[in-house]
Amino acid sequence: MKVDTAVIKETKYISTWVFILSLLLQAIFLIIGKWDYTVILGNVLSGFVAILNFFLMGLTVQKAVEKEEKDAKTLMKFSLIYRNILIFASVVIGILLPVFNIWTVIIPIFFPRIAISFRPFFDKK
Repeated sequence: MKVDTAVIKETKYISTWVFILSLLLQAIFLIIGKWDYTVILGNVLSGFVAILNFFLMGLTVQKAVEKEEKDAKTLMKFSLIYRNILIFASVVIGILLPVFNIWTVIIPIFFPRIAISFRPFFDKK
């Protein structure tokens, strides 16, 4: 299956914001004196999962557009379930393993939502 250019474009946009917000998160931990290797590991884990989740959502929408309405709804529903399991599993792993900072595992999951909320300021179409 060929990935649509819109999916790639939007994933790049989200990835850029996740990277920028991750740098800001790292800086905050550095400023408050709580930075260590667990902070960056948690941030990398969660940032990767957040970007992957968005990309998989884009692929699902791309596939759903080609299907009948009922099939598209079913596809979107199951995609949401599987992507939420992915997020939940990564957060649980991040919390249970001591090599990850709990806060930097949880916070980056919300970075794509922040990026989406900033989208109107950068897209004047």
